[in-house]
Amino acid sequence: MNNRGYFASGIPFTRIGSGPKPLIVFEGLTFEHKPQPAAMVKLYAFLGKDYTVYSVLRKPHPPKGYSLDDMANDYATIIGEEFPFPVDIIGISTGGSVALHFAALHPNLVRRLVIHSSAHTLNQKAKQLQLDVARYAETGEWNKAWSALIETIYPRTGFLSLLSKPIIGLSAFLLSLAHPKDATDLVVTVLAEDKHAFQDRLSEISCPTLVVGGEKDFFYSPELFRETAAGIPDAALCLYPKMGHPAHGKRFKKDVLAFLRV
Repeated sequence: MNNRGYFASGIPFTRIGSGPKPLIVFEGLTFEHKPQPAAMVKLYAFLGKDYTVYSVLRKPHPPKGYSLDDMANDYATIIGEEFPFPVDIIGISTGGSVALHFAALHPNLVRRLVIHSSAHTLNQKAKQLQLDVARYAETGEWNKAWSALIETIYPRTGFLSLLSKPIIGLSAFLLSLAHPKDATDLVVTVLAEDKHAFQDRLSEISCPTLVVGGEKDFFYSPELFRETAAGIPDAALCLYPKMGHPAHGKRFKKDVLAFLRV
């Protein structure tokens, strides 16, 4: 199998690592559902000795009204067809939203679950941001779409905010040069996640679960992380002070490995 490509069901993947066990990463929001460069999934390179990591996106060109449950069922198809299940799964950001639905719908397919910088819902400012990004993309304003997303990782006040503005502008311009032909993948996914309100269903998740996140995450508050962990039976929570989106670093790597190696 190539390190980048599509499964038989049409789901795009990027593969890194050479460990003996498969681990599936449900990736976050992207503007287009296609195999990502390996550099885009380097956040999980630390798992490469234990696992062969498959970073998967969602079905390209999903139909209008496609839901997070539909996306979860697509992932169930590839795991059922491609891997000796149950498997370990990490869901990051939007992928974490899908992973919660997946774990509730397909408990037989998941061994251990990491909800990485994600929660049972987005906060309101993040929902509005994603809707704005989708609107910009739908009208072909890709530079504005990228700028809105990139701004979430830079300080908005103080001296450093002055330095960030030209960096954001240049980054958004360069990224917008390679924009998709249409905005379907992004818009359908954003609208599906806008309906993500999973708190009342968290108790349906039965697999061992770890919720990890940063206390300064733009998209999720510490309270949302705590509520997500509290709602899943016996789930563990790791919150990192002064960290944004997504959680990363030495402590993150140590906590995730300790959880998965059980």
